[in-house]
Amino acid sequence: MTALRRTLAALSQYPSAVAGLAIIAAMVLFSIYVVIAIPYSEAIDLWRGGEGVWLENPRTAKPKWVNLFPGVNLPETMVLGPAGESDDASADAPADASVQKERQAVSEEMTDVITTFTFDYSADDFPQEISLFLTSEHERKRPLVSLTWLTPDGREIRIADVTVEGPVTVRFSQEEKLARRLDGERAEIGLFADPASDQDDPMPLKGTYRLVAAGLVFEDDADVDARLVVYGQVYGLAGTDHLRRDLMLALMWGMPVALAFGLLAAVGTSVSTFIVAAIGVWFGGIVDAAIQRITEVNLILPALPILIMVGLFYSRSIWVMLAVIIALSVFSSGIKTSRAVFLQIKESPYFEAARAYGAGNFRIIFLYLIPRLIPTLVPGFVVAIPSFVFLEATLAVLNLGDPLLPTWGKVLSDARVNDALYQGNYYWVLEPAALLLVSGLGFSMVGFALDRVFNPRLRDL
Repeated sequence: MTALRRTLAALSQYPSAVAGLAIIAAMVLFSIYVVIAIPYSEAIDLWRGGEGVWLENPRTAKPKWVNLFPGVNLPETMVLGPAGESDDASADAPADASVQKERQAVSEEMTDVITTFTFDYSADDFPQEISLFLTSEHERKRPLVSLTWLTPDGREIRIADVTVEGPVTVRFSQEEKLARRLDGERAEIGLFADPASDQDDPMPLKGTYRLVAAGLVFEDDADVDARLVVYGQVYGLAGTDHLRRDLMLALMWGMPVALAFGLLAAVGTSVSTFIVAAIGVWFGGIVDAAIQRITEVNLILPALPILIMVGLFYSRSIWVMLAVIIALSVFSSGIKTSRAVFLQIKESPYFEAARAYGAGNFRIIFLYLIPRLIPTLVPGFVVAIPSFVFLEATLAVLNLGDPLLPTWGKVLSDARVNDALYQGNYYWVLEPAALLLVSGLGFSMVGFALDRVFNPRLRDL
């Protein structure tokens, strides 16, 4: 503890180290929170759920904070309708929206179930799409639902007539009759366009819109529930991808995965390299020669192509990749550097004293030889962590990452495959890239400061 306090006191003299420690501490605390708040199995199910889980999210939507920029007023997603078995408006609905449901008896056998969605639209652009999700409760006769759209200037537009049997999704853009009524214009534009605006460059008509879903049921206990989703162009803090998935999930879970991968890889490679180098130096002879020949052969082998072959022909599991990386990094150039220092330390007098009182070889290696180089191990170990984090992201970008885990590299890979930059979805690339850069910066600043602390010759530079 005394040595730790001295190290921390020395690091406090370097503002870059303090900033780096703050970044690392924030990442560790946030990773703990993520693992507790979103368990591993739940994160995997959400990420692999596809459109079924994220059905009410817009596709490739920008983050909400883009609306904070001057002159930007993109529409947000509005979800109106019953949540579960409740008939109250959804919690995702804006404050100025309402849903009213009423029943009116038409005859002894027929009843009108009328659901009216009312909301204000004030965005400067059109929504992505509009969908209505219908569910019914009936025994024999299927309910019939008529949909009517009411605009702020008093126009009534007939959407469709739908027979409801089980869950039914009405996608306005796929209704052919509606497209003809809108003169071939897409539904999300034609229903919101201002008639007075230029037809070649339409503008949305701001004001209060209503959708009336008039359901006709033919049994006393029959019912129809409706849920309206007006998909906006912005969503959440991180936006969405091509499968409507909230990228915040991958950005959050990517942090503990990156830290765990980088930490385990750095520990495995640094410690194992030190141990192998120390064993070779202490025993010398054929042991040291064998280690040096293996190291020289390993230095020639290209690590990335080997990882690619493992991913293609064996497994893409992140833990398999981690094991291969550690195996390839044990006999690295670090053995040469450590061996040179160990050869000098080995000649110190107290090693002869240790032999004199009967200390065994491995006791000398692990209690006397290796501890002498720990001060040089720590800075290199800290600096190595971000390199392995970037390696994991590189494998994912090459489509060799773990297909199950939501990681920063997986987000970048999906962005590359779906041409995010060419389509103007810069957030899809910049968000994970920024997190990778911040994590690398934090560890690098601490590592360079530790190098100055443990290496007195660097303190005056």
